[in-house]
Amino acid sequence: MKFYSLIAWLSLTVVASAWTEYFSFEEIAGPVGVDPQVGAMETLSDGRLAVAFHRGEVMIYDPVAKTWAAFASGLQEPLGMLADKDGSLLVMQRAELTRLRDTDGDGSADSYETVFDDFGMSGNYHEFAYGPARDANGNLYIVLGVASNGAPMAKEIRGEFSKIGKVDFAGMSTRETWGKNRGAAGRMYARVKWRGWVLKLSPDGKKMEPFASGFRSPNGIGFDASGRLLITDNQGDWRPTSPLYDVKKGGFYGHPPSLVWTPGWDGGDPMAIPVPELDALQQPAVGFFPQGELANSPTWPVVIPKGSFPEGWTAQTLIGEMNQKNLVRVLEDNVDGVFQTALVPVFDGSPLGMGSNRLAFTKDGSLYVGKTALSWAGGKGFTRIKWNGKAFPALEKIKAQANGFALRFSQPIDAATLSTLVVKRHTYDYHVAYGAPKKDETILDVQGTTLSEDGLTLTITIGALKEKYLHLIDMTGLRSKEGGKLLGAKAWYQVIKAPK
Repeated sequence: MKFYSLIAWLSLTVVASAWTEYFSFEEIAGPVGVDPQVGAMETLSDGRLAVAFHRGEVMIYDPVAKTWAAFASGLQEPLGMLADKDGSLLVMQRAELTRLRDTDGDGSADSYETVFDDFGMSGNYHEFAYGPARDANGNLYIVLGVASNGAPMAKEIRGEFSKIGKVDFAGMSTRETWGKNRGAAGRMYARVKWRGWVLKLSPDGKKMEPFASGFRSPNGIGFDASGRLLITDNQGDWRPTSPLYDVKKGGFYGHPPSLVWTPGWDGGDPMAIPVPELDALQQPAVGFFPQGELANSPTWPVVIPKGSFPEGWTAQTLIGEMNQKNLVRVLEDNVDGVFQTALVPVFDGSPLGMGSNRLAFTKDGSLYVGKTALSWAGGKGFTRIKWNGKAFPALEKIKAQANGFALRFSQPIDAATLSTLVVKRHTYDYHVAYGAPKKDETILDVQGTTLSEDGLTLTITIGALKEKYLHLIDMTGLRSKEGGKLLGAKAWYQVIKAPK
C-alpha cells in the first residue's frame, strides 16, 4: 500500500511541477472584512476587476496597485455581472437584474436601478438566478434555477403559482405541511413562473422573451467565440452527470418541471409524462463532465483571449469547476453541421485548488479565478494564473472520423509511446433519479494509430463511433519527442452525430 501511495504522490508531483513550469499561481489577498466567496467577476475597460461577493458587496480590484475599493453593497446573492459601455454594471441578484451606476464620479455606486424582475420567486433557498450573458446584438440572457424539496416555499410568493402538480400551495408553503408532502412535488420543482428557463431580454431589459426550458441548477452561462449560447448544469434529478448545452431558441434541455411554463402548455404534469417521451423532446448535451473524474459542479464559461495561453488555445472556451482541482477546456468539433465537444482538464494537479466558481481574464492576459464554498466542498478567495510564454505539449484539436479520431497536438509526439493509448466509451440512463452510474462501459480495441510526418497529428482507429456515447481518450502515457507529458492528458468526446 505504501509503495502504491508513493507512486500516486510522485505522479501528482510530476503533473504539478509540469503546470508550474509554464504558469504562475498567485493567491490574491481579498478585501479586509469581506467574506471572500465570489459570486461574479467582470473585467472593466480600464483593466481593473469588478468582483461581487456572496454576502452582497461589489468591490473593485486594481491589479497594478493590488488594492480594493468598495463600489456597492446590500445586494442579494449576486451570481453574474456584465460591464456596460456607459460604465455601469449589470448584476444578477436573486430577485432581479440590477444596474449599478456611479453618477457623481466618486468611485462608488449611488444608483441601483431595477432592469428586470418579471419572474417568480417562491422563497425556496435553491432558486438561484444566473447571468446575464450578452449576444452580438446587445440582447441579454439570464437563466433561473429551480427550487428544492429540501425546504418549503414561503407563505408569500412573487408571481403566479402553478396548480399543475401533486401538491397545492398550502401543502408546500409551511414547514409542517411540506414535511408531509415534499416527496410528491419531486426533488426539484418549478411551481412559480419561469423557473428552469432561459429568458432573453432586450438590451434595456424592457422586453422579455421566454427562450428555452429544462434547466436545473445552471451555474454557468455565456457565449463562446462563435456566438453559441453555452450553459452548464449540475448533476441531480434528471441529470445523470453534469452536462454542457448549446442552447437554441425553443429548446427543452431535459429537466421537466419547467415545462408547465411553456406558453400554451396543455400537457398536464410533466412528471407524469413517460420518460421515453421526455427523452424524445430534449435537446442533447454537446458535452458531459463525468462525475468525480472531470467535474462535479461545472460553473462559468469564458473565452480564452489571444496571448493568455498558447496560440492554439485562442478563442476556445474555458469552464470553471467547484469540486475538482481543475478547470475544463472545450474542444469543439462539427460533424455534418452538428456541434459536439471534447472536454479536457486544465490545471489538474496544479496549485489551483477547489472552488473555481467564476473566471475572468484581464488585459495583461492573467486569468483570475474567484472561488466559493458555501455549504459544498470548494474554496475561498482568488488565484491569479499567468502563462510565462513557454510552449508545452498539449492536445489542441480533435476531429471525429468514421472509424475513430484525429488528434492535433502542439508539439510532435513520440511514436514509441503510442501503445499506451487507452480508449473507452460509456453512456448514461436518462431518468428521474439523482445522477446515474456509467452504463455499458467498454474498453475499445485500438486497431491502429498513424502519426503524421511532422508528429503533430495522430489518427486513432477504433471502429465506428457510437452515438449518444461519451468516448474517453486517455493520453496519460503519451510523451512529446522531447519527453514531456501532455498537460491535460484526457479528453471526453460526446458523440451526438457519428461521421459516416
